[in-house]
This record gives sequence, structure tokens and C-alpha cells, in this order.
Amino acid sequence: MSNKPFTVEPWDEYNKELVDNVRPPEWNDPQPADIYNMVVIGAGPAGLVAAAGAAGLGAKVALVERHLIGGDCLNVGCVPSKCVISSSRAASALAGAAATGISAGKLEVDFAAVMKRMRRVRAGISENDAADRFRKLGVDVFIGAGKFTGRDTVEVNGKTLKFKKAVIATGARPAIIPVEGLEEAGYLTNETVFSLTELPPRLLVMGAGPIGCELAQAFQRLGSKVTVAARSRLLSKDDPEASGIVFEQLKKDGADVRLNTKVIRVTAAPSGKEITLSTDGSESRIEVDEILVAAGRAPNVEGMGLEAAGVAYDTKRGVKVDATLRTDNRRIFAAGDVCLKYQFTHSADAAARIVIQNALFAGSKKVSSLTIPRCTYTHPEVAHVGPYDPPAESELDVYKVEMRDVDRALADGEPDGFVKIFTRKGKDEIVAATIVAAHAGEMISEVSLAISGRIGLGKLAGVIHPYPTQAEAIKRCADAYSRTRLTPTVAKLMKKWMAWQRK
Repeated sequence: MSNKPFTVEPWDEYNKELVDNVRPPEWNDPQPADIYNMVVIGAGPAGLVAAAGAAGLGAKVALVERHLIGGDCLNVGCVPSKCVISSSRAASALAGAAATGISAGKLEVDFAAVMKRMRRVRAGISENDAADRFRKLGVDVFIGAGKFTGRDTVEVNGKTLKFKKAVIATGARPAIIPVEGLEEAGYLTNETVFSLTELPPRLLVMGAGPIGCELAQAFQRLGSKVTVAARSRLLSKDDPEASGIVFEQLKKDGADVRLNTKVIRVTAAPSGKEITLSTDGSESRIEVDEILVAAGRAPNVEGMGLEAAGVAYDTKRGVKVDATLRTDNRRIFAAGDVCLKYQFTHSADAAARIVIQNALFAGSKKVSSLTIPRCTYTHPEVAHVGPYDPPAESELDVYKVEMRDVDRALADGEPDGFVKIFTRKGKDEIVAATIVAAHAGEMISEVSLAISGRIGLGKLAGVIHPYPTQAEAIKRCADAYSRTRLTPTVAKLMKKWMAWQRK
């Protein structure tokens, strides 16, 4: 490991605590074992779960990380973004408090304090991913760039690690769309935006996927004037109705949301950055102080010697794996964002568990067997479980409840959204569900359990939900299914039965 000091901006007590945990400046790599049951390259969620799980089962494991242990999730993804989103929701609640009969006075946002709180929380959570913690779990931790030198060897910091099995878990990074003048003008990504200590007065967000929508709303609510440039619609992989609700909320928050819009060029201006936009072929110009690029992800496959290991990969789609997450080299598996279509921390965790079974115990579990929910943490949240490409609607029954018809949502002042559950035509087998609600990420797990446990929608009708809760909307969808069982023929028979009982 290099002796060069490693810092994270701004260099304060909390970022120092973070680095001390996930990239200790005085760390000394261990002496490699003669051979490892498993070598894991990449210490994000997938790599950490694979390493800890395998070591817990008695395997000799090496974990290699070139940057910060914890990966994107801890350092520049889930953890810092949700901290900032939490603060932005507090600001929004105070701004709208008058509607609940509460006078909150003038809203003042201390952005530096918001970011300081984020760094404090992140530093505390980093203890879970600390290098020393994994060393105590029996994992040999190497901090440096790992590179395959053969079909069963990895080199790191001049040391050779020989393995029986290996896992590639190097994750992904922000994809940058080529735009004239963008590099010269400078921009932010999720890897740099959380280093800010001053709020950008005017912010352009390029991209309208989950990261773009979440951070656009958060920065707007914290006081930036945000413009969103969406190449098509918001959240293009989600239900169009859900997309529309998020669009209306962002506009209500004050953001300038431009659909079907491309960034043509960026030029330096005396007081900022001038952006040329094209919306449905019509050009316009705006001026901003910062640009946040949130236009997708690119897998980290370069510079690892994958060719030497006999591992096929694609620079856009990542490492090529079969249904069991095995690569072309039967000794080597992959997990997480470097190979999966579903790029979430929880899917990386689940994939790593599959790799442990298949790599160490000759298992054959397939990633397709997983039921993977997802959630975008805008307000309201958008959660979904089920395939990206579900069966045609002609093959499905749809049960929908609007949140405006749910008592608790009205009491909370959160009427925007819906619960929509899809079942196979004429059956109660749940295929998919979309929830748009203030707490959709919490609510979707009930439906995920039903799908993975093969529990039909009819059974959910029998689950007693506390009143009043927003999750009651799920039960009301189930009740709607139950009512379909009361066919005209059944209703006629029931009427006759009741008449007979009155005799």
C-alpha cells in the first residue's frame, strides 16, 4: 500500500474518522496465504458480503480494495444521499407547516451544517465496513489495486494471491455523456457532490433516473434553483403514472423540469456556466453555477487483467456471467453492479450470497430466482417489485387504490400516489406491484414477501393491518381481488341461501 496520505474533502474530523476506518493510513497488508478459498476484488456491498460470509463458513478469504472500503453505498451513494434527502424533507415539512396549522416562521437552511451532519452520520456507519473489523472476522484485507495475472492468481501491491475461487465485485462509476465544453467547464457526479460545503445557487441536473430525481428534489428543497434536463421522461424505467406524479411534485417544489431535453453544449460565462439545451428540437439557454451529471452508470472492468484471467466483459454491460453468476473462467464469479442489471445495494448483497453457495459448495442457484424490489427516494417515493418487462396487460389483472382514498394518507397530508398490484389473469398470483407513497420503500416489502413466498393476493386480504396506516392500501387492493370472487352466479346462490335462512 502507498504511504501517500489519502483524504476525502473536506478534511474534517468526520472524514478523517471515515478514512481511518475504510482506508487506514497506517494499514499493512498481511502476508498472503499459500492459497485462498476465495479472493474478492472490490469491497463494496457485494464484496463485503461475499468476504464476510465465506470467512464465517471457515473459508480462507482475501479482500482487495483499491479505494475506500464500503464502496459507493457508504461513501458516495446510499448513505450520504439519504442523509441529505432527510434534511431536505425536514426543510420541506417546515416550509409547508402552515397547512397543518403550525407556524414555523422563516425557513433558514444552513447547507454547511446539513453536509456536516451527513459526514458525521456516514463516519459513524463506516465502523460496520472498517478494515479492522473484517480483519477480526478472519479476512486478509489488502488495500491496493488488484489485477489478475493468470486464471487463478491476483497481484496486489507486488504480492501474489493464489485462489481456488475468485469474485469480481468492483462495482460501477458515473457514466459521462459526451457534451461539448462539459469537461472544460467542470461538473459534479455522485462521487463529488457530497464534498460540497456551499449550496450552488443554480444547479443543472443532467439525467432523470433515480439519482438525478432524488438529488434534484433535495437540492431544490435546500434552496438551489434546480433545472432538470431529462432526455425523455422522469424515471423512464418506472410506471408512467408514477413518473407523472414525481414530475408534478418537482414542479410544485419549484424545480424547472424539462422533458425530452438534451444538453447541447456548455460554455464558460462571466457569472457561471452557460448551458445550451435542445427541447424537442427547440434550443434555449440557461446559466447555472454547477452541473450535476446523473446519466447512468458504467461498470468498473478496466485495468484488472480480465484478459489474463480469461474473463469476458463488455465496457457497457460489465463482466459477462451466466445465470449462476459464473464467468467464462469457471473459477471466477462476479456480483454487484459490475455485472447485474439491477444496480442496488440489496441486489448486490443477495447476489453475493448466491456466489458463496455456488462458488464454495458447487451450488447452482440462479440470480433469476431472486425477487428484487427497488425504490427511488423522492417524495413521494416510488417503489416497485417484479420484472422490468412484465407480461402484457392483457395477461394481467390490475388492482389499484389511490392514496387520496386512504385515511392515514389524508391525515398525514400525503394524498399523492397509489398502490397498484398486478396478478395473472383470473388468478391471485402476484406478478408485480408499484407503490407511489410517502413511505413506499417500507410498504413494498409486504408485496415482495408475498411474491417470494408465493402468497396470493387473496391471502393478503386476510392480513390484519393496523388502522390507520398507509399500508392499508395494500389490503384494500387485496379486498378488491376478493370481491371479484363474488361472481353473479355466486351472488345469486348466496341470496337464495340467505332467503332460506330467514324461513
